[in-house]
Amino acid sequence: VPEDQADELLLASWGLPKAVLEKYHSLGVVRMFEWQAECLMLGQVLEGKNLVYSAPTSAGKTLVAELLILKRVLETRKKALLILPFVSLAKEKKCYLQ
Repeated sequence: VPEDQADELLLASWGLPKAVLEKYHSLGVVRMFEWQAECLMLGQVLEGKNLVYSAPTSAGKTLVAELLILKRVLETRKKALLILPFVSLAKEKKCYLQ
């Protein structure tokens, strides 16, 4: 991330509602890794274009997906479908996202 975009690493820079930021902060998530911000700033990803990315387990892939979903849902007022690979993960995300 270029120096002039360093603030983009902070979740608070992405226009998320206060309640969403507070939830992330309560979980210890205040800023993103550089690669996460780079994913979000690629091309027209924030306008709904496709994004394919790969990272090791527990690297933070889910945060990128959550931020993309949250921004689109809040901006367009449309629903989103989040498909998860495991029932346990689906249950965890259901509670987390409520």
